[in-house]
Order: sequence, then C-alpha cells, then structure tokens
Amino acid sequence: MTRLDRLATLYLSLPLTRIVGSDQGTRVPILMYHSISSNLFGLSHPFYQIHTLPKVFSEQMRWLRNQGYRSLDLSSALAALTSGADLSKTVVLTFDDGYRDFYTEAMDVLKQCGFTATIFLATDRIRQTSARIEGADYLTWNDVRELHREGIRFGSHTVTHADLRSLEPEDLEFEIGQSKEIIEQNLGVAIDSFSYPFSFPEEDKNLARFLEDLLENFGFECGVSTILGRASRRSNKFFLPRLPINSWDDSSLLRAKIQGGYDWLHWPQFLKRLIWHNETLMQPSPKGRHAKPVL
Repeated sequence: MTRLDRLATLYLSLPLTRIVGSDQGTRVPILMYHSISSNLFGLSHPFYQIHTLPKVFSEQMRWLRNQGYRSLDLSSALAALTSGADLSKTVVLTFDDGYRDFYTEAMDVLKQCGFTATIFLATDRIRQTSARIEGADYLTWNDVRELHREGIRFGSHTVTHADLRSLEPEDLEFEIGQSKEIIEQNLGVAIDSFSYPFSFPEEDKNLARFLEDLLENFGFECGVSTILGRASRRSNKFFLPRLPINSWDDSSLLRAKIQGGYDWLHWPQFLKRLIWHNETLMQPSPKGRHAKPVL
C-alpha cells in the first residue's frame, strides 16, 4: 500500500532534517506500541494499526540494539530532558492498554536486548484471570507484579479506556484517580505516569488545561499522548509526544522516525484536529443550540 506519510518522511522531511542540523541529543523518541501479535483489531490504514507482529517487533528491537540505542523509562527520560543531558541514541518504549502478549511475546526480546519499557494499564481490563475483550487477552495482576519485579514500569491509562472528551468533570476524576489508586494498591509503589487514551485533543486548550491540573493534583509527574513527534524540553510533561510504531515500520521508516523525519506530521495532525473540533462545536444540538465544549 502506498503511504504518503512514508514517502514524504523518507524523501523530503528526513533529508531536510539532516541538512538543517541534528538535534538528536536534545530530543527523545518515545515509541508507542500496543499489541505484539497478529491480531488485526479490524482492518484499517497502516497508520492506524495498533498491532506489531512478534517477528517484526523482535527485528525492530534488535535493530535498535545493533545501532547502539539504549532505553530509559519515562521518568528518567524526562529528568534527562530537564537537565539538558545528552539523549543521543536514547529511546523510551511504551505500550498502551495492557495486552497480555507483552508478557508472552515482548518481554523476552526486551530482556535479550537490555531494554526496559513502560506499560499503561486500563485497569478495568486487568483482573485476577486474563480478561478477553474484543478478541484480545489482557494481563493479569500476577503478570503485572511479575513484570514489575523484572524492571518494567507501569502507568495509568484510565479505568475503562473511555474517550475523556465526552466525560463530565467528576467522571474524569474517577477515570484518572481511580486507575492510579488501583495500580498502586496492586504494586505497592507510587504511580507517576499517565497515558491519554484515544486521540489527544491538543486543540482544545480548556480541556487540556483542566486535565493537566487534574493530573498534577493526583500526583502524576509526567504523561504521554498521541501528539506526533519527539519529546523536548519545551514539551508539556503531562502530554509528551510519541511516535506510533507497528508492523509497517521497517528499519528505514523506524530510523527516520527516531531521527526526526516524522516530526513534520504533527502540523497536519493538529490542523485536522482543529478543523474537526471547530466543526463539531458548530453542530446543532437536538434543541437547536450550539454544542458547548466539554471541560
């Protein structure tokens, strides 16, 4: 399948990035994975697919290792960004939702490569026995505790994986605060990182400000989002940008993403969200009034 984002990244953006100059030491790529499996989760454009075949994931991790990359957990990477440390050849590996295939397919590969990772749990899906939801199996709390002992970090991904844009303030508090509390109770450690589910509404400044205050009040130190790009000192620490990775990322595209060649796509992404947000606000309600933004 022809991908315009791939063509523009490899043949326009990446060469231009190299000409302008390297900023590898001042930015960190936060890679966003979901399921390491052959589960298609419904057919979609390659950009939106959330599965990575185990064989491809292994190849990606071994490529990173062979290229001399190291991994940091999210908190350590943020501290390094803040201090101005050199982050060349550094990546952060994140996995959303809590699929059990991390335990069965990804963990051994990470150990062999000497990498660590952060898994963001939608806590309602993590149970004493593995839950099967929409054709996918999820981690159990015993799995989570074992992975934690192996050095894997965990963060909150809300309770029910709800679209936070549609919730009232009290429901937002429940989704964020309750998920943090549940993970802390099961692991016995403080949970300080959060991953925003679904598309992050960066165009909605009121909602973003409300969420930032909420996360800070609950004691979170950092978080990640679906904003495209690499994280820098200027990034909002609660909504750090990430780079989506799946089975379509061969070594050429993976290299381009890590080196900054994919950062350009943030602006079309933001423009699309801004236009869609404004159109949504102008849709008439059933009573004929304009809809109000959700706080």
